[in-house]
Amino acid sequence: MSATPSPTTPPSAFEPRRILVTGADSGIGKATAVALAAPGRHVAITWHSDSDGAARTAAEVREAGATAHVSRLDLTDPERGAGVVDALAAEMGGLDTLVLCSGTGTAEPLLDMDYARWREVVAVDLDGAFCCLRAGARHMVDGAAGGRIVAITSVHEHAPRVGAAPYCAAKGGLGLLVKVAALELAEHGITVNSVAPGEIATPMTGQEDESPLAGKDRPGIPVARPGDAREVAAVVAFLCGPDAGYVNGASWVVDGGMLQMGPQAGSHLERNDWRRP
Repeated sequence: MSATPSPTTPPSAFEPRRILVTGADSGIGKATAVALAAPGRHVAITWHSDSDGAARTAAEVREAGATAHVSRLDLTDPERGAGVVDALAAEMGGLDTLVLCSGTGTAEPLLDMDYARWREVVAVDLDGAFCCLRAGARHMVDGAAGGRIVAITSVHEHAPRVGAAPYCAAKGGLGLLVKVAALELAEHGITVNSVAPGEIATPMTGQEDESPLAGKDRPGIPVARPGDAREVAAVVAFLCGPDAGYVNGASWVVDGGMLQMGPQAGSHLERNDWRRP
């Protein structure tokens, strides 16, 4: 039985009302939770190690007029992710929008990396995302009103980086998981897309609470600066909104043109220090 919305209900009628953003204690997750907050909406946010950051995000969500829900999520045990999604969906009375922002990474050559570190990154970035995506999709199917799922991947969904073997492998895998989910969930009125950021001024890049516009010269990026988390959140908000009903299975790169620099960077690099993390 198909749960596709009735033809009398146009896709543009969708509005995110019961929203879950994982990894929303800082960075892109925080910016996304705030961007999606609005009067009458419920926004659930999760955190792993920064409860104070989660509390600050929740306060901003409430200032925007939404109801905030907060829960800890530890995806080093990926299967626990489904339970957290289920519990937050129950608090909100359902789920129609899921943004997967939780993630971790490495800066270590693969020859020096042990298997435990590999598994930790892949568990969080890929296995955990799968468990949360599957759980969230089940709630959307049960709700029979369509939905939106967006996974935050990385430019390394598309291109490698020295020192980031498990991160790149996981983000590449997540990108293809998104495409498979987009095919399988479309009949239920659920779209699934990814957003692939480049260098963004967040705690993960060591730039927490720093402006990407001041004193940040990046010759290897055409726009010559890092991005702001709110610039990524704006793309996510569009994909979660009523105007993105025909966007499905796509990867939206938000990187200031970084990925276009392959041949250009190759012809201009003058040192071999790129070979080390």
